Amino acid sequence: MLSRLGRFITPVNIRNSDEVLGIDDVVGISTQKYFINTKADLTNVSTRNYKIVDTREFAYVADTSRRGDKISLAFNNLDKKVLVSSISTVFKVIDENILLPEYLYIFFNRPEFDRIARFNSWGSARETFSWDDLCDLEIHVPSIEIQKKYVNVYLAVKKNQNIYEDGLDDFSITLEALIENLRKTSRKRIADLVEESNEKNNDLVSRIESGVNIKKQFFKTRSGASNIANQKLVRTNYFAFNSNTSRNSDTISIALNTDASRIVSNTYVVFNCNMDLIEPKYLFLWFKRKEFDRFARYNSWGSARETLSLDDIREYEIALPELKVQRSIVNIFELYEKRRDINKDLKKVLKEITPLLIKGATQESKGVIWCIINSQNQALKK
Repeated sequence: MLSRLGRFITPVNIRNSDEVLGIDDVVGISTQKYFINTKADLTNVSTRNYKIVDTREFAYVADTSRRGDKISLAFNNLDKKVLVSSISTVFKVIDENILLPEYLYIFFNRPEFDRIARFNSWGSARETFSWDDLCDLEIHVPSIEIQKKYVNVYLAVKKNQNIYEDGLDDFSITLEALIENLRKTSRKRIADLVEESNEKNNDLVSRIESGVNIKKQFFKTRSGASNIANQKLVRTNYFAFNSNTSRNSDTISIALNTDASRIVSNTYVVFNCNMDLIEPKYLFLWFKRKEFDRFARYNSWGSARETLSLDDIREYEIALPELKVQRSIVNIFELYEKRRDINKDLKKVLKEITPLLIKGATQESKGVIWCIINSQNQALKK
């Protein structure tokens, strides 16, 4: 039986007037439905008027404009209280013997909730999803036993996701520090390590037409070129980059081809490296750094269109340890990327299963449970 959500939740308005919590406790609210580090400058800012979000309480931002059709909402499942802006709405479940906050959080994580919230947002310069609108939503509240069953499924996936996410930032910082320390002990221009390649696809070695995006990845194109034999060939372990750096979000489009040979437009620059001195994947690590993007933009020249030449790239300095050390660093980075990708997959699974969980809890469908568990297992296998 459907009920109005307002029957189960109540607003909370406890201010930090005694400054029990400080600036370090201030958080932002993400459209991904969790608390994040605030981006606000809190220098000399008083937190007296900030709202306290106790454990097992919710907070959301009523303003839904310019948020990618998603509502910023989060559940405090941390082991501490946090502070949110005074414009945020804080609320809690009235009786956890009737409705579990974790079950309600699953309800909020569904894409359908974001669609409903945006549809019911009103305003001119700024659209808002009011407290009354939130309370007016319909929700099916099954028994606590059924809620617990589906919450446990969600928490099992969440636990796996947390395992892969924990330490990712530390992993990234450590790897960056390792590379930077190497550079302090050994700096070398890559001028003697790379060589331009203007090999054409004369023998039709490849029919895979490609471009390079700012994520530093190849992607398939459909240029419809009548003569693919005249395009440039990018062999395995060769690099290709778009010399045009304008309107690229200050990021250069460069990629390493680790797959079969492919072809790119003649406007691209293709080059390879001396594999007796440097591992291509190791060199690519340096090209992935933000420091290299800054170098590339600074050294781009032009009027209507700014470009970066291979000669400019040759001036870039890297650390060049022996090949054994290079391979070890590459292995560490690939481990980091694998862990990061699994974390992304599990986050995607968490989003995908929320409607199934709510539907499963409503219908008590064993088939739905099987689908959820199967989705989790598929993500873990990647």
